[in-house]
Amino acid sequence: MEIFFKKEFLQITGSFKERGARYTLMMLSPEQKKRGVVAASAGNHALALAYHGTDLGVPVTVVMPISAPLMKVESCKGQGATVIVKGAHLGEAKEIALKLGKENGYQYINGYDHPHIIAGQGTMGLELVEQVTDIDAVLIPVGGGGLIAGTALAIKSLYPNIQIIGVEAESCSSFSAAQDADHPIYTSPSSTLADGLSVPMVGINAFATARGLVNKMVTISEHWIAITILRLVEMEKAVVEGAGAAALAAVLAGQLPELQGKRVIIALTGGNIDTTILGRCLDRGLAADGRLVRFGVTVSDRPGGIAELTKLLASMGASLKDIFHERAWLKSDIFSVHVKCVIETKDRDHADKVYQALCARYSHIIWGPSQVDL
Repeated sequence: MEIFFKKEFLQITGSFKERGARYTLMMLSPEQKKRGVVAASAGNHALALAYHGTDLGVPVTVVMPISAPLMKVESCKGQGATVIVKGAHLGEAKEIALKLGKENGYQYINGYDHPHIIAGQGTMGLELVEQVTDIDAVLIPVGGGGLIAGTALAIKSLYPNIQIIGVEAESCSSFSAAQDADHPIYTSPSSTLADGLSVPMVGINAFATARGLVNKMVTISEHWIAITILRLVEMEKAVVEGAGAAALAAVLAGQLPELQGKRVIIALTGGNIDTTILGRCLDRGLAADGRLVRFGVTVSDRPGGIAELTKLLASMGASLKDIFHERAWLKSDIFSVHVKCVIETKDRDHADKVYQALCARYSHIIWGPSQVDL
């Protein structure tokens, strides 16, 4: 597979959302530009509106759910927007924003379903067909559906044979649910690394635009999103948020074998990941990759018992990250201690060799996260 990345995370505010935001603000009437606009967003739409609102002189108010990453909240405030953090998820934040708009005369700008937003996002599709020739498929993360609707319409209007494939997080697959029901329906969202895709109901306009243009939808697990964030940091030197990495995750997970040997564009749609979340994602990716391993082993509690264990790990080239001793709940030899360890290994094969070396030396080994409660 020949892969081309569309690096939307390199936009000024860190995501593709700038395209639709600026176009929509430019299309406002002079009177509405003075009154201002309001929006509900987990971060990227809010950031785009805040930046371009300031640039165009349009007051912007954004309502962000409590699950929105702290970095995005602070960035919006820094761009000059009025930020209200309220609502358990994006659906509740939207209700609050609509009420504010009605009370204050602000125009509500839906981040994925406003016709001008969809049109603005479609400029990515126009760029793709100019930048890459002989495209076989384009992979696009899907939350509310605005990006895939605009991009698919632009691409399919010019090159109807190009496949458009959408990728959703398993935790909130509202577009797939809409396809099954033949209309947008509410999907209860849950916590996800891809917070930007956690949209309870796909946009009505977005779905109506995209439904006949999208060739395939796939869903991706948290496991593969974490691994993909890690891969992008290590191999591309790119910091991409969970939502932005979802399309590549589908390829790494092997969910699109039909694209082998094809020329494929993957949209990396955003890079506004909270630094604390990034650290967790990297650790989770290392664990999923078999490079961060935890285990429990019972060793002698006499002098030198722990030293023998650490010496064995060092001889195998494993790095000890954490260690915890447990004596009180052991039912075996009173002169034994159960040690719980977290180690770094080179890869899964290296981890297997460490396990084999431990088994050759100790009789009681509990290996893996499902059996060790650290």
